[in-house]
Amino acid sequence: MGTPLRRIDCHQHAWELETLANVATNAAQIDCAAVNLVSCIDQKQANANPPAFVAKALFPEQVYVFAGLDHSAYFSEGRLETPSLAEQIDRLLALGADGIKMLENKPTARKMLDIPVDSPYFAEYFAHAEETGVPILWHVADPEEFWRPETTPVWARERGWGYNDTFVAKEQLYAEVENVLTRHPNLRIIFAHFYFLSADPDRAARLFDRFPGVHLDLAPGIELLYNLSRNPDASRRFFERYQDRILFGTDISSNQPATEAALRAGIVTRWLETSEEYRVPDGADFLLGPPEDGVMRGLALPADTLAAIYHDNFTRLAGPRPKTLNLPLAIAECERLAAEAAFLTGEPAESTLAAQAAERLRALA
Repeated sequence: MGTPLRRIDCHQHAWELETLANVATNAAQIDCAAVNLVSCIDQKQANANPPAFVAKALFPEQVYVFAGLDHSAYFSEGRLETPSLAEQIDRLLALGADGIKMLENKPTARKMLDIPVDSPYFAEYFAHAEETGVPILWHVADPEEFWRPETTPVWARERGWGYNDTFVAKEQLYAEVENVLTRHPNLRIIFAHFYFLSADPDRAARLFDRFPGVHLDLAPGIELLYNLSRNPDASRRFFERYQDRILFGTDISSNQPATEAALRAGIVTRWLETSEEYRVPDGADFLLGPPEDGVMRGLALPADTLAAIYHDNFTRLAGPRPKTLNLPLAIAECERLAAEAAFLTGEPAESTLAAQAAERLRALA
């Protein structure tokens, strides 16, 4: 199987400096012209922006970066002063970020950062995001199975992704987000993992129809492919109708070997391109679960739909090529984050990931 279409993977991660070479290796392995590294927030080191910046410097033609926000003022209970969230948009765009990644409405992150996204804390940020047109890739909620102990997969429970009544309910997470979308209808949003609506495509269609700036990515969450495989004909019609609103993604991390990256990407590309019936292959990473969990039935989408999903929709939102990293500004930002991480963790600033990233960037300047 293969396709001559250019692919851009809109949803990958880089967590550490030691494995950044895998970003380019894995892109070649999964036949992608470019990848988008999305950075998550962190309670101890602000976010995972520093390794993503280094990857962008190393592979400037291949790497987009959707940078994470910095909530260290909140996590330090006001002892640290950080730029406002709106100011952070301008700083990140100036240093060469291509967009923003938000994890703030994943249940674990929402519990950690106990602030609703429709609260005044985020108001200026979303207004400025709408004004600038910066694209945001946003993880909201999780599969509905994670709120029921009897249906939460073992691999999810092992990562703390089984949610009891101490976590915000899924519908409240959606309500907060839809309040934001109503206030700011021109936001350009990519909801990760199909917004966890794969079991309810009619609701996904209503979301598309109500909010023209909303897009969904296909990064598995393996339940996404299982749910949409239940009725391949209906799913094919949905994808053809909304082909301009869906983006290819894999959720590959740079610390995964090329074999795992290929298997993860392959289950998605096979599903999009063929009408085959198959299961998760042996050797796939544990987040996809065991093969006996379910069957995927491919959609065999037409070439124009594939082109939109693989390439055109992402470049329309983030640009035809990655923005150039401004090395001096990126170094300064990594040094700022290193100082924050040192304060939050008590470790020496020079030993933080951000400081090590700044050193790598200085060597490339």
